[in-house]
Amino acid sequence: MTSAGHPDWLQPDWHAPGVGALMTTRHGGISQGPFSGMNIRGGLGDDPAAVAHNQALLAAAIGARPVYLDQVHGRGVVRLTPDLVGHVPQADASVCTEPGLACTVQVADCLPVLFAAPGARGVAGAHAGWRGLSAGVLQATVEALCEAAACAPADVQAWLGPCIGPRRFEVGADVLRAFGADASDESAACFRPHAPGKWMADLAGLARQRLRAAGVTQLAGGDWCTVEEASRFFSFRRDGVTGRMLAAIWLERRS
Repeated sequence: MTSAGHPDWLQPDWHAPGVGALMTTRHGGISQGPFSGMNIRGGLGDDPAAVAHNQALLAAAIGARPVYLDQVHGRGVVRLTPDLVGHVPQADASVCTEPGLACTVQVADCLPVLFAAPGARGVAGAHAGWRGLSAGVLQATVEALCEAAACAPADVQAWLGPCIGPRRFEVGADVLRAFGADASDESAACFRPHAPGKWMADLAGLARQRLRAAGVTQLAGGDWCTVEEASRFFSFRRDGVTGRMLAAIWLERRS
């Protein structure tokens, strides 16, 4: 795997020849104020020229054309094709089997998950906040990738990027209900009682459970907390008005 960009950006710790992947942090861009650094998303109040500059930096770093999604906290998956470049399809995950196009996930506490099929036959990226995760976005992404790349879930590698961590993600009973978490359910292990009617949730842990249930056992990452590392990551829960980071994955062009 090869990729460029700022030295602080993250790269999956996996062995996936022919696949490029990275995740931006706050470092490397020109945005100012609460968006300071590498804000990749427009429409949040940041200077549009700064966002365009940051997006151009990203495209140059990855050497592929990123396809951005209109993420709606659901389970929709879109198959990327060249005609989607410049458009913003509504979905929370994308799958690609064509070199030169990048699946992207924009986050500021939600969990980005990147997937690589064996033999560089396909890649995917998924946006997994608690709503999308409980709705089955990861299972839908695995199913779509395995169909597109003609592989089994056990052959797929998955990397979990930074998200809000288990010491910071306070949730109510509605989230427990969404995951069906009770004393007899495996999901219950990812919810720690915190205060009356409140629990601390392990978003990455819930994602690992869902991925394993879908047959994906080659898992990496998920060890960063966006809330706790303010100088490195944007966090909506921490700051309210803030930027977005981006995880990207693509098939490299064969020479």
